[in-house]
Amino acid sequence: MKAIVDLNLCIGCGACEGICPQVFRMESDGLAHVIEGADCDAAGCCPDAAESCPVAAIAVE
Repeated sequence: MKAIVDLNLCIGCGACEGICPQVFRMESDGLAHVIEGADCDAAGCCPDAAESCPVAAIAVE
C-alpha cells in the first residue's frame, strides 16, 4: 500500500499526522507530506488517515 497527498487539496489540518505519524509529517510549507520510505502496510494506519482527511487530499493505493 502507498499513500499519496495531493498538495493542491491539502489544507494542513494535521489530522493525518495525528492518526498516522509513522507515514505523514507536516512540513515547513504547512502541508502534509508522506515520509520518504514510510511503509503504509507496516504502519496500518494509512486508510484511517485518508478517511479522516476533511478535504480528501490523501489517496491510498
